[in-house]
Amino acid sequence: MKKIGLIAGNRKFPLLFAQAAKDKGYSVVAVAIKGDTSASLKKLVDKIYWLSLADFSRLFEIFKQEGITEVIMAGQISPRRLFSKEIGRDKLLKEALDNIKDKRADTIFGKIADMLKDAGFTLIDSTTFIEEFLPQKGTLTNFEPNASLWEDVGFGMDLARAVAGLDIGQTVAVKSRAIVAVEALEGTDNLIKRAGRIARGGITVVKVSKPNQDMRFDIPVVGLNTIKNLIKAGARCLAIEGGKTLFIDKDQSLKLANSKGLAIVAV
Repeated sequence: MKKIGLIAGNRKFPLLFAQAAKDKGYSVVAVAIKGDTSASLKKLVDKIYWLSLADFSRLFEIFKQEGITEVIMAGQISPRRLFSKEIGRDKLLKEALDNIKDKRADTIFGKIADMLKDAGFTLIDSTTFIEEFLPQKGTLTNFEPNASLWEDVGFGMDLARAVAGLDIGQTVAVKSRAIVAVEALEGTDNLIKRAGRIARGGITVVKVSKPNQDMRFDIPVVGLNTIKNLIKAGARCLAIEGGKTLFIDKDQSLKLANSKGLAIVAV
């Protein structure tokens, strides 16, 4: 049985990949991050190692010891941990972060990808085995946005792509062609909550990939939790980039969106 290494972050993405890899006949060895990775992952992988960021260097030893050659990264690490003291406790990780030009997502993940390559591992596309969860272009809910919402989608798409091109974030919220909020380190869920408070509902949230998206890491992801937060914020529309956005729990999410009048489109 072929082995594959999984660097598992938070939420359901790592669980989704682990199950898909298992279904394809792969043996999955996971390195899970304490404080971020779901404990449920243990049931879906053949072996799991729990590390803190202070133990980052052990990741390479573990994969070598397990005979791993291909590695995938799925799920995020909480952005706040970028400023935690635990990073300074691992010499390799501290040196890596100290020596990069900036601490944008692409720069950090790109450095980790380079470190894996130098250690003899291949970092593969994070959508491997789960391409079915990437919706293609079209309206996903049972109803279309109205003309006004489509104008906001177009406006938001242009804005989101510009912001993503600078690697600031991948999500924006707009209302009546006004910029309500732009994502940064806080993440999509917090952006939605903030935008809902500012605009008092009626927002359109747009999430895109980067212009030169590296599909090995940091791909845009939405799921049931995203939809619940959009509904709480009084959002009217969610627009994602077709073929490049992972939609987890899609059926359940669309059922909820249809019942609450939230339009969802892939553009």
